[in-house]
Amino acid sequence: MSKRTWAAVDDYIVDALFEADPTLDAVLAANHDQGLPAIDVSPAQGKLLSILARMKGARKILEIGTLGGYSTIWMARALPADGKIVTLELDPHHAKVARSNFERAGVSERVDLRVGPALQSLAALSAENAGPFDLIFIDADKPNNPNYLSWAMRLSRSGTVIVCDNVIRDGAVLDEDGRDPNVEGARAAFSFIGGDKRLEGTAIQTVGAKGYDGFAIAIVE
Repeated sequence: MSKRTWAAVDDYIVDALFEADPTLDAVLAANHDQGLPAIDVSPAQGKLLSILARMKGARKILEIGTLGGYSTIWMARALPADGKIVTLELDPHHAKVARSNFERAGVSERVDLRVGPALQSLAALSAENAGPFDLIFIDADKPNNPNYLSWAMRLSRSGTVIVCDNVIRDGAVLDEDGRDPNVEGARAAFSFIGGDKRLEGTAIQTVGAKGYDGFAIAIVE
């Protein structure tokens, strides 16, 4: 099957299972108009993150990689009124767009957006004793996956769910000799999760509007 078919099935899923959401449509439009790369999660993936948060009963969520805040909004909506999502973004322009989107979606009070290198922000969160988080979503620069996972473990507890995006890379994760830093980062995520006895993990291959990729999902024992 072709990517066109995958995208059409994604459209079918949204038509069958989603209510119209002009706010989220406006968020994606704003991201496009402001020149952000079109690498947001798909609507189906965003709703999956929301459902995972609700299944977990999450009150505190950590997101590494904000972009324009599309996935952040999906997860923020799943939080209780006193819940909080901390989201980390390197690019000040992306962060500015995200703040506007949070206001548009009415979730600003639930979002703590921190701007700067994620590893520095993670160290600051640790120093503040900001954890443990109930759900951690990693969707940032892929070469740093093992570093982000290491920090995720420090900011988690037994039962924390960790989701790492873009770990299949159109199947290139099979290429042991490849030197693409993003593929190496995906393989490093698998090595980390598989090698840490505190984690029980699996991965889901996905096809859809975003092409062929997947999530790694783990729970802290």
